[in-house]
Amino acid sequence: MHEDFERCVRAVHSRDARFDGWFFTAVTSTRIYCRPSCPVPPPQVRHMTFLPSAAAAQQAGFRACKRCRPDASPGSPQWNARADLVGRAVRLIADGVVDREGVPGLAGRLGYSTRQVQRHVQAELGAGPLAVARAQRAQAARTLIETSTLPMGDIAFAAGFGSIRSFNDTVREVFGLTPGELRERVSRGARAQVVPGTVTVRLPYRAPLAAAELFAQLAAEVLPGVEQWRDGTLRRTLRLPHGTGIVALRPAAGHVECRLALADLRDLGSAVNRCRWLLDLDADPVAVDAALSADPVLAPLVVAVPGRRVPRAVDGVELAVRAVVGPAAAARLAMAYGDPVTDPDGALTRVFPDVAGLVQVDPAELGVAERVGRAYTALVGAVAGGTLDLGIAADWTAGRQRLRDLPGLDESTVEHIAMRALGDPDAWPGDGRHGEPAERWRPWRAYAFGHLAG
Repeated sequence: MHEDFERCVRAVHSRDARFDGWFFTAVTSTRIYCRPSCPVPPPQVRHMTFLPSAAAAQQAGFRACKRCRPDASPGSPQWNARADLVGRAVRLIADGVVDREGVPGLAGRLGYSTRQVQRHVQAELGAGPLAVARAQRAQAARTLIETSTLPMGDIAFAAGFGSIRSFNDTVREVFGLTPGELRERVSRGARAQVVPGTVTVRLPYRAPLAAAELFAQLAAEVLPGVEQWRDGTLRRTLRLPHGTGIVALRPAAGHVECRLALADLRDLGSAVNRCRWLLDLDADPVAVDAALSADPVLAPLVVAVPGRRVPRAVDGVELAVRAVVGPAAAARLAMAYGDPVTDPDGALTRVFPDVAGLVQVDPAELGVAERVGRAYTALVGAVAGGTLDLGIAADWTAGRQRLRDLPGLDESTVEHIAMRALGDPDAWPGDGRHGEPAERWRPWRAYAFGHLAG
């Protein structure tokens, strides 16, 4: 969209928040970049240029606006819903793969050469994978500076910087303030009380959000010991690259409050990304609702519940196992084989087993039918063997085909996993109760299913 100059100008002049994350406005006279919805008076058109990502703006030498904080805007729905190379790459970068494994590791996960990945990401985002990862490190650092009392050295390490100097230089370059000035700026304002051992962040989204329906569905599915619904808050354990964590998610005015207790603060970016993925917060509800409301069957449902989201998963393998064995067996599995955690604030006791633990489980101990046991064994064996990818950057077409090849999985279960674990917005897990999906609902059939299922 950033290439449509006139449309971008109209969005900026109307301060249209629907376009936050779709593009960024860089002001050549001040060297500042903003969201389209920035509250300050818009610059003269001749001083505007538009870029596809915050990383591109930072790489071009623009610093983030102190008013609208464009670095913390909702993620682009374009990358959220795209299944091509760049969409998959962006989701992996957001999950911290470049910080942990470098660009070669990113390319290896995608099955492409490093040069191919760099070329495609640069062409689409205006910045390469390293620059995109650097922008995310800067945002993680800002979050820790503003929401914790950690020493700056610890923050630099937790945010993924290799040295204090690079941390200081990046924060100053991106935000126009030193780390100390950023913390002092928040202290002078209405700073939320810092709870020791936790980090609280706001997860922005595009309005509308059918929060009541989204959280009600997740509350109805809670897995005892792993998840808890309490006082309007969804709490659950997380298995993250460097350790475990506990998250509490609660809808608030204009955002979702996300309180994280992490064993290793280096997991902050991955944890936030997985919570956004779980709640489908990077969707474009205006586009989805406009498409579905054109259908006479769906129109009244969309009007009744605008901004419906499709809940996903913080762990695709966990979601798939739960879909295959059912809630009762999944609860027994978690309690018997999940790693224990300490939760001073509630009833969370386990992290769902990882793949290495799942392959050791005899399905006969779960009390499931023989057919279900065979499906479980085939599923976890395929994941452990590397022939099935259920991560956020998996290839939807290849994932579906591999799932269909496994014994014991019917088409409804395959599509449920494609919708919730792989994040395909066009998945259709209907089993006949909701009729046949209409071709005119593409590419948003998962959202249509949500409306029909109620």
